[in-house]
Amino acid sequence: GEEHYNCISALHKSMRGSDENASLYWLARMLEGGEDPLYVARRLVRFASEDIGLADPLALTQAVAAYQGCHFIGMPECEVILAQCVVYFARAPKSIEVYRAYGKVKECLRMHTGPLPPVPLHLRNAPTRLMKNLGYGKGYKYNPMYKEPVEQDYLPEELKGTDFFKERET
Repeated sequence: GEEHYNCISALHKSMRGSDENASLYWLARMLEGGEDPLYVARRLVRFASEDIGLADPLALTQAVAAYQGCHFIGMPECEVILAQCVVYFARAPKSIEVYRAYGKVKECLRMHTGPLPPVPLHLRNAPTRLMKNLGYGKGYKYNPMYKEPVEQDYLPEELKGTDFFKERET
């Protein structure tokens, strides 16, 4: 019932708050209470990107490995896998940079009126001669062929200069 959601919330908030002891407590309370370890593992995968993100890019690898380990061996053996992952997450640095930026992109798309801007011609795939003749792919600079980063626009014209990672002015 409601306690299911209360416990997962407490686990998330304990990891977010870097409290490894509370994180282990809430994990054990869930598992000892019969919670599906794969449910916990799925939530850890989300937590890895939402709360830790780029502050520790290996967190997502840890979460997926924990999920796979739980899937392979099940309870009770997988409890230590989840415990390791939970402590790793509690100790990990946190960043919501990507989570916020993606939210801003979604907001940008939802708030847009009219048809969405077209993909710039130079970014379009040109698998046919007709598409090439129409200018698809023309002027595209293939970055791996250059020693230095190339100057090239990747957003539609009306979004040129948009930075979804910048904090909003208050």
